[in-house]
Formats: sequence, C-alpha cells, structure tokens
Amino acid sequence: MTLDLLRFTTAGSVDDGKSTLIGRLLYDSKQVFEDQLEHVTEVSRRRGSDEIDLALLVDGLRAEREQGITIDVAYRYFTTPRRRFIIADCPGHQQYTRNMVTGASTADLAVILLDARKGVLEQSKRHAFISALLGIPHIVVAVNKMDLVDHSQERFAEIIDDFAPFLEKIGVTDWLNIPISALRGDNVVDTSKLMPWYGGPTLLRHLEEVEVSYDHPYDVPARFPVQWVVRTGGSDGEYRGYAGQLASGALRAGEEVVVLPSGQRTRIAAIDTYEGELDEAVAPLSLTLRLEDDLDVARGELIAGISEQPLVTREFDADICWLDSEPLRPGGRYTIKHTSHTATAIVDVLIDRVDVETLEREANPPELALNDIARISLRTSAPMAIDPYARNRRTGSFVLIDEVTDATVGAGMIVAAPI
Repeated sequence: MTLDLLRFTTAGSVDDGKSTLIGRLLYDSKQVFEDQLEHVTEVSRRRGSDEIDLALLVDGLRAEREQGITIDVAYRYFTTPRRRFIIADCPGHQQYTRNMVTGASTADLAVILLDARKGVLEQSKRHAFISALLGIPHIVVAVNKMDLVDHSQERFAEIIDDFAPFLEKIGVTDWLNIPISALRGDNVVDTSKLMPWYGGPTLLRHLEEVEVSYDHPYDVPARFPVQWVVRTGGSDGEYRGYAGQLASGALRAGEEVVVLPSGQRTRIAAIDTYEGELDEAVAPLSLTLRLEDDLDVARGELIAGISEQPLVTREFDADICWLDSEPLRPGGRYTIKHTSHTATAIVDVLIDRVDVETLEREANPPELALNDIARISLRTSAPMAIDPYARNRRTGSFVLIDEVTDATVGAGMIVAAPI
C-alpha cells in the first residue's frame, strides 16, 4: 500500500525554533541515520553544548551553522507508518521572505511557530499572510519554548487570543493551536506530561491525521503546458510529439482538445510515456502527446480540454511578493515566466500595497520595496492562457525575471483579468 503524502512548511520569526522542531520530529520518530547523529553530536560538542543541537540536522549550509540561523529553504523527507512527509524549513529573517515564498508554494499545511516569550511578531503575521495568500489549506499555530514560560496555560491562551483575530481577517478557516517545546520534545511526537491542561493531539499526530483533500483529476480542467517539441525521423516515418508535465486534470486518447493561444482544435492521437502508450493520463504525469492534425505547436503553448478553457489575455491583475532589493515601479519591464511560456511583461499599475501588520491597503503606492506584497496590473507582449490562482495553482502562478541580471524578482498569483 502506498502511503499518502503531506507537504508542509515551517515558518516564523528568527530564533522561534523551526529547525529545532524539525530536528525533534526526525529524531523522535527515529528518522535520523547513525552517522548523521554522530556528526551532529560532534558538532554540538565542539560548540560547547552538552546536549545534541537538533537544529543541525536541518541547517545544512555552513553559513547557517556558523550563525545559528536558517538562510536557505531546507527540505527534509521522512515517513511514519501512517504517512509520508516533505518538510520545507523556511528562513525567519525578513530579508529571506522570498525563500519562504518558495518553500510554501507547494505546501498542504503550514506550521507557524511563535516564541512563547515574544508572542506574535510582525514576521509571524507576514508568514501567516503569505501562507493564506498562497492558498495553503491548513495552518498549525505552534507556540514553542513553553518550557521557558513554565508551561503556562495563561500565556498560551494570551498568545492565541492575540493571533486568532488576525488569522480570521486574512481568511484562514482551518487552524490548530498547539503548545510545544521543540527543545524538550513536549507535544511534538510525544504528549507532554508538563502541560496536562492541553487536550489536543501532538504535532506529529495532527500531521498524520489532517485530511488533505486533492481535487480529483476528473473534476479539474485539463492543462498541459508544452515544454518541448519532439521530432524524430526513421523507417516508420517522422515522429512528432509534444512533451511536458500534465499540470492538472486528465487527458484521454481520442479526446478533442484546443491549443492555446491560437485556438486550434484537434484530437489526441496517442499518449506516450516512458513506460509505453496510455489510453488516459492524469496529473502530474510527464508525457508526450501526439495529435491527429499537423499543427504548428511550440514550447510555451498550452493544450487544454474543450470545456472550461483558460482565459487567453494579455492583461490581468495579480498579487505579487516583491523579491528584489531594486524597487518595482509602474512601467517596469520584466520577463514573465508562466508554466513553460515566457514573454515580456510591463507593470501598468500598482493597485495597492498591503501592510501585513494592520492589513490596511495603501492605494497606488509609488513603488514596491523588497518583501512588499501588493496587487498589480500587468500587460504582456504575447497572449497567455491563464487561470485564477484560487482555481489552479500551476496555471495561476508566475514569476517575474529581471531582463538584465536574470534574477527572479517577483512571485505572482493571478487574480483575474480586468473587465
């Protein structure tokens, strides 16, 4: 039997204990190899600690180990008898918010850590807001370092009462509050005897049991971005296929499809995969489509089912997380990467900017600075086949790339095309 998969991310402010928490999960669930444990034990000893620094199981970069902070997104994989997991440990520093966006973009659940001594900070709100913006369906508010506040139920309740109104305002409807001590292991894998007033599940038990509902491929419109045109010649004649990964939905041999943005219609002649020809393919399978008609289809075009087609447009609005130290201003020109399609995009309007502390929106700001979150209007050099992000994460997201440096400067989520 194949266990289902949960992708989750950890986020919070600096020194809230994210890496220690993941280290504790791995250690207490017996997911650490002996040589890893020996290495971490030795590093901890060299740093003058009598205890194993479990954060070192996650903080893999030398710069992180020297500074004791998380800089890059660290991915870890582990399995329990109930479920498989992929963890993205995201940085806490505000300057690394872009890394948090990367780590959370595919998550099913976000663990927002709060330091029991410090309570709710601006960066805590920022990470919660980004989690909601990215459409992560489940949130865990883990109040860490409860051992440093004498496992106080009153302090836990005070923090939750402070944070809950903010979560409600940003549209979070499914979240669980858990008091933990990542350092001591309280309520992480094992139930804490020091907090008998807490009657909920441990973090691991909740991760194992939370219901992750995926849209059935038959219930989601098919979207197939063409990544590569495959051409070969041989004794059997020329082979022409269109390779890529099915982003959503399902496709069947013989089904009528449309190629966008041109709007040409045809039928699927065959679906080829590494393991052979299929009658039907479902997302996220990688495959090659052969079409009945000899159409001019290029990389970046999108093949979709006839019903519920995406919108083909050159103008749309989007929420964006600005990831560059150079500000974004109206009129800015960038390369836009949307699925396998690239074009030039011009920022027509900065509609508004969000203050993540108060959730107030500043209309028509003059520019966006690093880590700002805003809504903008874009105009592209070529038509794009798009969906709202709320409907389809793959065809509703994009990145902006600096044309000179090739650096990714913005991560966007499509809202809608202007009426």
